[in-house]
Amino acid sequence: MPNDLSTARLHNLLINLYGCETGDAVYSRLQEKIHQFKQYYLYDDCLTGELTERDAILITYADQVTEAGKLPLQTLAEFCQNYLRGIIRGIHLLPFFPSSSDDGFSVIDYRRVDDALGSWQDIASLAEDYHLMFDAVINHVSAQSPWFIGYLQGRKEYRDFFIEIEGESDLSGVVRPRALPLLTEFDTPTGKKRIWTTFSADQVDLNYHNPEVLINILDTLLFYVSKGARYIRLDAIAYVWKEIGTSCIHLPQTHWIVQIMRALLDETAPYVKLITETNVSHMENISYFGDGQNEAHLVYNFALPPLVLHTLLTGDATKISQWADQLTLPSKDVNFFNFLASHDGIGLNPVQGILNQADIDALVENTLASGNEVSYKHNPDGSQSPYELNLNYFDALNSGKPTTPHTLQVEKFVTAHAMMLALKGLPGIYFHSLFGSRGWLEGVKQTGIKRAVNRQKLDKNSLVQELSDQSSLRYQIYSRLALLLKTRRSYVEFSPGSEQKILFLDPAVFSIVRYLEGGRRRILCLHNISNQYQEAAIDLLPYNKKPFASVKEVINRQILVLNKRAAVSLKPYQTKWLLLDE
Repeated sequence: MPNDLSTARLHNLLINLYGCETGDAVYSRLQEKIHQFKQYYLYDDCLTGELTERDAILITYADQVTEAGKLPLQTLAEFCQNYLRGIIRGIHLLPFFPSSSDDGFSVIDYRRVDDALGSWQDIASLAEDYHLMFDAVINHVSAQSPWFIGYLQGRKEYRDFFIEIEGESDLSGVVRPRALPLLTEFDTPTGKKRIWTTFSADQVDLNYHNPEVLINILDTLLFYVSKGARYIRLDAIAYVWKEIGTSCIHLPQTHWIVQIMRALLDETAPYVKLITETNVSHMENISYFGDGQNEAHLVYNFALPPLVLHTLLTGDATKISQWADQLTLPSKDVNFFNFLASHDGIGLNPVQGILNQADIDALVENTLASGNEVSYKHNPDGSQSPYELNLNYFDALNSGKPTTPHTLQVEKFVTAHAMMLALKGLPGIYFHSLFGSRGWLEGVKQTGIKRAVNRQKLDKNSLVQELSDQSSLRYQIYSRLALLLKTRRSYVEFSPGSEQKILFLDPAVFSIVRYLEGGRRRILCLHNISNQYQEAAIDLLPYNKKPFASVKEVINRQILVLNKRAAVSLKPYQTKWLLLDE
C-alpha cells in the first residue's frame, strides 16, 4: 500500500539529484501530479503484484501477426486467445507507439498508439485478459519527435531537453553499446550543434540534468499505469545520465532516477513492477536491484541466454551450474526476469568473467560459421569487441542447419527452455521461440540491420496453417513448450518466490531442485544437455530420508520405476521433472 515513506523517499532523492532548491520545486510539482492521478485513477486494493507459478510473459511486437483487413493489435489478441490460453499470463508488448526507426525504439510520441497498429482501446481489451508490460524508452526520443523538432526550431520549452557538446570535451571514457558515432550534427537557429546520440542518429538522448525532462517522463509512467501497464520496462536505462569525463553508464544519478521511479510507483500503484533492461556484466546488471526495496522489482537475467547456449553446445553444465549456484537476491521482493531470446540478439557482455575468452570466441565462431552476424562495440582504447550474436536461438543451438525430421534439434531447443523455466524467477519467452521460427536472414539483407534476423513479422493465416501441421517444426516446438509452461504453472514449487538448489550430479546433466521453504515436496529438474544417454543417480540427494523406488514425472504424468541404483535415465537432450516427497 502507498505510504508516507515513499513520498519522503521521493523528496530526498530529488534533492540528491538536483539540490535543495530545485529538488523541492520538482517535488512540489510531482505531488500535484500524484494528487491528480489519484483522483482520476483508483486501483483495486486486491492487486498485490505478487508473482506466482502461473506468471509467464510472452515477448512480442504488436504487429507480430498480421491479417488483411484487421488492425494488428486486434489480430494479435485473437491469435493469443487461441494459442496462449492456459499457458501464458502476461504479454510484453514491444513499443507500439509512433516511431521512425529501430522497430519501434525511436519513439515519436510516448502517449499515442501507432494508428497503423490499433488504438488505446485495443490495448485496454488486451489488458482484460493479460498482464501487460509496456516499454518506457526513456533514454532517447526519435529525431522526428515533437520534442526534438521543437528544439531544432529553437522553441524555449525544449531548449535544454537534449545534450549539446561544444569544443573538445573529453568523451574518451564513454561506454558505447554499438560501434556508431556518439555525436550527430544538426542544424539549429543558432548554427550547427553536435548532439548526443548514444544508439543512432535517429535516437536523440534526453537531458535529465533538466528537471523538466524528468517531470515529463514521470508523468508518462503514470499515464502508462492508467492505460493498464502491470510491468514497466526501462529500456537502456543504464545510459540515462551523462557526465562529461565519465563512462556515462551506471552513474549514481542513474540509480537515483530508477529509485525515483520506484518511489513514484510505490506511492501511486504499488502492484506495478519496474523491470530494468541493462545488457551489461552480471554484477553491474544486478546492481539495479538496489537494496531489494528501492529500485527494480525485476532485472533481466542477461547472462542466461549465452550461458545456456554455451552449455548445450559444449555438453557441459559445469559453468552454468556454478553460476546458478551463486545467484542471490537482496530481498524476497525482487527477482530475475529469465529469458533466452528476444527482439535483440544474444549479448556477450553479461558473461564476461563467467565464461573465459576462449568460450566466448567459440560462441562468436559458431555464429559466423552458421552464416549469421555479430555486432561489435567500441572500447575506450579505440578497439572493437563482440557485443552481440545476431541469430535466432534455434539456429544458435543447431548451427543453422535444418534436418528432417527435427527430433533431436527440437529436444535440444526444448531442453534449453526447460532449463530457463526451472530456474527461480519470472520466465519470458519470445514469440519466435514459442512458435518455432527460424532466423530471418532475408530481413538482414533487405534492411542492412543485423538485429532484423529476430524481427520477422508473420502472416496469421500461414502461421496458423503451419501450427495445424503436426509434422511441422512450428507445431513440434509450440506443443512441447506449451506443455512445459502448463506443467510449470501447475506446481507452486515453481513460483518465483520459492527456493532453488543446484545439484552437481553429473557435468552432462543440469540439475536443479525447486521447493517451498518449509515444504515437504521437492521438484527435481533434470536436463540432459548432451547428445548421449545419461543416468542421474538420485539416491544420495541431500534431503532424501528414504530410498526412492518410483517417482512421478510431472511433464508427461508418468510414474518412473527406478533401478537398484535409484538412477534416472535420460535420452539425448531429454528433460525430466520429478516430483519427490519426503
